[in-house]
Amino acid sequence: MSGKHGEWVYETVEEMGARFGIRVSEKLLDEQTPYQHLEVWRTERWGNLMLLDGVIMLSSLENYLYHEMMAHPALQSHVAPRNVVIIGGGDCGTLTEVLSHKEVESVVQIDIDEAVTRAAERFFPELTARNDDPRVSLRFDDGVAWMRNAPAASVDVIIVDSTDPIGPGTGLFGPDFLADCHRVLREDGIMVGQSESPFYHMPLMIDYHRAMAAAGFAERRSLLFPQPVYPGGSITGTLARKAGSLDEIRPLADDIATRYYSTALHRGLLATPPFMQEALGDV
Repeated sequence: MSGKHGEWVYETVEEMGARFGIRVSEKLLDEQTPYQHLEVWRTERWGNLMLLDGVIMLSSLENYLYHEMMAHPALQSHVAPRNVVIIGGGDCGTLTEVLSHKEVESVVQIDIDEAVTRAAERFFPELTARNDDPRVSLRFDDGVAWMRNAPAASVDVIIVDSTDPIGPGTGLFGPDFLADCHRVLREDGIMVGQSESPFYHMPLMIDYHRAMAAAGFAERRSLLFPQPVYPGGSITGTLARKAGSLDEIRPLADDIATRYYSTALHRGLLATPPFMQEALGDV
């Protein structure tokens, strides 16, 4: 659909009767990968914009919100996060945030679609600037299968930086995958998963918490934070811990620069809003 000064890209959520749009000026990439439809647009005010299967993933302007919140809460909740696995995360923004932690010794990132990473290198180079860090192993494979075959008690932190539970991201929300995550984590391990919007996807969040509980995670907490390019304007990342309390947070190191995350903010976000408490109940 055309706008006054250019075209618009819209994401429609039919079940909520809602639509979100961004004005764009030029299509930079249009590729049907083996797994999904990948688009990158130049926008008038948001920088570059990436979509997968018509769903908005990130923009240059605001992606730090999501990437910081997918990385730092989990790492700061772990006493000594040495070995990290990222499932998904093909744009490498979360990876870049993880690598800002000097105590991290290794990061394995598994994303099924290499085309997403190559597009990020071209159009979001700030997100891929640390990909040549010697601590990094980039693998383009099935994250569900990788986790199924990973050794038990071999990882400190798992970050599931997934798309919506459609297409390639479907299996990353399932109970079998979450049970494998629990098995692969060490006894003091922590995972975090992208868990959608409580306003648009509360049934999915409830199922996610139930699957985490069934997998054996002792404590779960969904942190709600703003995400301006997603319909509904917010999203959650759900933390889960094998043992201990998620209220235990290490202060963020002074040499890690952030634009949204802070230790104080983290503590505040652990206070689940009443409407989410009511919906999640005793899950």
